[in-house]
Amino acid sequence: MNILVLLQAAGAQAAPQAGMGSFWVMIILLFVVMYLFMIRPQRKQQKELEKFRNELKKGDKVVTAGGIYGVVDEIKDRSVLIKVDGEVKLRVDKNSIVRDYTDAQQQ
Repeated sequence: MNILVLLQAAGAQAAPQAGMGSFWVMIILLFVVMYLFMIRPQRKQQKELEKFRNELKKGDKVVTAGGIYGVVDEIKDRSVLIKVDGEVKLRVDKNSIVRDYTDAQQQ
């Protein structure tokens, strides 16, 4: 009877160790899925946005993060002067330019 109790105790100790291996596999798979569906696309989008900002030129129609539409009038290292309406010009940080609306239809 003692042998039976010892075998059951040994079997109970072996089961959690087998579960730990599958636990780590699931954690690793979770991180792989997060990288593929969340982190990688976000990095790609950030690179495209940075490329867009570096390729700005005079006359480009842009939108700022605050929703201001304007035309690029002057570009410096960290700032952009945009013409908003008539002779109204605003100097904004280059990082606040979020998209180009040259091809978008005006309403």
